Amino acid sequence: MDELYETMNRLLAHTRCDFFRYLYPVINWDNRMLGLVGPRGVGKTTLFLQRIKSNHEQRDALYVSADNIYFATHTLFDTADEFNKNGGTKLYIDEVHKYPRWSRELKAIYDSFPDLHVYFTGSSILDIEKGEADLSRRAPKYLMQGLSFREFMRYRHHVQTPALTLEQILDHGASLPGIEHPLPYFREYLKTGYYPFGNDPDFIIELNQVVSRTLEVDIPQFANMNASTGRKLERLLALISTLAPFKPNMTKLASQVGVSRNSLEDYLLLIEKAGMIAQLRDAARGINGFGKLEKVYIDNTNLLYALCNDEAEVGTVRETFFYNQMRVNNQVASSPLSDFQIDGATFEVGGRSKGKQQLKGADRGYVVKDDIEYGHGNVIPLWAFGLNY
Repeated sequence: MDELYETMNRLLAHTRCDFFRYLYPVINWDNRMLGLVGPRGVGKTTLFLQRIKSNHEQRDALYVSADNIYFATHTLFDTADEFNKNGGTKLYIDEVHKYPRWSRELKAIYDSFPDLHVYFTGSSILDIEKGEADLSRRAPKYLMQGLSFREFMRYRHHVQTPALTLEQILDHGASLPGIEHPLPYFREYLKTGYYPFGNDPDFIIELNQVVSRTLEVDIPQFANMNASTGRKLERLLALISTLAPFKPNMTKLASQVGVSRNSLEDYLLLIEKAGMIAQLRDAARGINGFGKLEKVYIDNTNLLYALCNDEAEVGTVRETFFYNQMRVNNQVASSPLSDFQIDGATFEVGGRSKGKQQLKGADRGYVVKDDIEYGHGNVIPLWAFGLNY
């Protein structure tokens, strides 16, 4: 196992511990097993390495990636067995979905080594309830999103501000200490701030690679699809990027992609779980627990700009940002009066000149304006909603 420790130590040497993601203090690390899932590129690996570097002795913990060539000749169970016999107590398994029998072996590890804590990461499409062995009772699953605007300001510009509740934002509690004009930073965030690697010189190339790997490898591998299906997923995402936000005509869209209507609905759900799109539904809940689909968005503004070759429509960018940031801590639904509703409050998103006409009849209505630094009354600056997590 020396090569596994060598790889881990090399990664730890390049791991920063001066910034921790919003989910880090939320995770109950006392669980004997837990899963951290999320889209590619949002920082799951870094979070695990930070935990090891800041909380464990060197031989107490082991980080492994399930796609390491080591597992061509070794099993996860045998690795856990040897690690445990040598006194190890914290096993971190990255990208577990790339290991063929992941759920069965994790269950065996859980049942066989009661003093061993096992933490694993996986793609956000990973369904721990539907693997070969049901892990839902053994392993709570935490979903990790990309950087909020608040986290971006801390990570890239060293500006610290606490996360605010929705009510604090609506009460005009948003501020960025030391920043007199937040809008230039907000514009930067919209294009390159959601992903931790957004400051890389080749960010757009890397982000397009994330999209390709997700659609061509992750989803087909998880859902037992062939290569041609991966190409249909790419065609579907390309179509959505030109239309979003839109209320889909399922029959027409299925015809354009070249699949059945039932398959299209499955594809949309898989692409959503993989972090490529976001589906906005109404507040009603049917027998399946979902409301009626009203609009489809690209998941985040960085991805929207990349797919639209930096020419995304400004109104679409604004709505995408609001939905993307607010869905983490809130149940966001479509509004019959305006754009969005959250817990009985109605939100109309627009630019500086956006009026209040669409809020007539709303018990609690707010105008969310871009291009303004500060709000007043029921007018709230758009950037402020990026401080919610």
